[in-house]
Amino acid sequence: MKKQGIFVFIFILAVSISCRNSGQNQKGEEVEGLVLIKTSYGNIKVKLYEKTAEHRKNFEKLVNEGFYNGLLFHRVIENFMIQGGDPDSKEAQPGQRLGGGSLDYTLPAEFVPEYFHKKGALAAARLGGAANPEKRSSASQFYIVHGEIFSEETLDALEVSKNQRIKNDMLKEHLKGLEDELQQFRANNDHTGFNLKVAEVREQVDSLFSAQNLGFKFTDEQREIYTTIGGYPSLDGDYTVFGEIVEGMEVVEKIAAVGTDANDRPLKDVKMEMEWK
Repeated sequence: MKKQGIFVFIFILAVSISCRNSGQNQKGEEVEGLVLIKTSYGNIKVKLYEKTAEHRKNFEKLVNEGFYNGLLFHRVIENFMIQGGDPDSKEAQPGQRLGGGSLDYTLPAEFVPEYFHKKGALAAARLGGAANPEKRSSASQFYIVHGEIFSEETLDALEVSKNQRIKNDMLKEHLKGLEDELQQFRANNDHTGFNLKVAEVREQVDSLFSAQNLGFKFTDEQREIYTTIGGYPSLDGDYTVFGEIVEGMEVVEKIAAVGTDANDRPLKDVKMEMEWK
C-alpha cells in the first residue's frame, strides 16, 4: 500500500528539566532546556515553548530516547521550510521517497496565538485535508520555517482567504444537519428551493461568524515580523508551532539552499543528531 506523506501544505529515558543547562534567546532572555540539533552544516539550538505542553513533552521524550539520531531532513524547500523526523529516513536508500513514516500515535493541535510561523519557528508536520479535520500533529515529524518576507497587501489577502475558508467550513457543518431536506429538493429537481435554502444558511453562518468574532486576523507583532524578518504566515492556525531557533539560523539557510530531487529530498543526505544543551 502506498504511504500517504505527512506534509506541511502550500520516543524511554527520563531526564529532569531542572538538570538541563539554560541559555539565552535572541532577546537575551534566559531559556531552559535548549535542544541542540547537530548536522554536517553546523548546529541549531532550539527552545521549546511552555504553552504547547503536549508537543514539548513529546519532543523531550523523543530526544531523550535518541529517536532523532541518524534521521534525515528529508524534505527541503527554500523560502519555505526544512522538514525531518520521518522514522523511515534512518535507513533510507538514495532516491527513496520519504515523508510517510510515523509513530503509532498523533498529538492534539495546540494553537497558541502568540506562537506563529516566523522565520526560525519549530512546528509539527501533520496529515492534511479531510483525513485530519482536527489538525492533529505527527508524533515525530517536524519542520523549521525558512520563509520569506511578505508585503502588507499579501497579508491582507491571506486574511481574506483564511476567513473565507473558515466560513466555508462552518457552512458545510451547518448543511450536514439539513441533508435530508436538501436531498428532498434534489429529488424534486427544485433547484430554486435548494439554492434559497443554502443561501439562507449561508446568511446565518455569516451572521454567526461576525457576532462571535470568529475571523482570523494577524496581530501587529505578526505583521511586523512577517514584513521585516519573514516567515510563512499562511500556516498560522493550521499547524502547531511549539518552539523556535535561538541560535543557528545560518545553518537552516545552508540546508534550505541544498540541491533536491523531484520529491524535495536533498540529493546529499542531511543527517541530524539531537541532545540537550
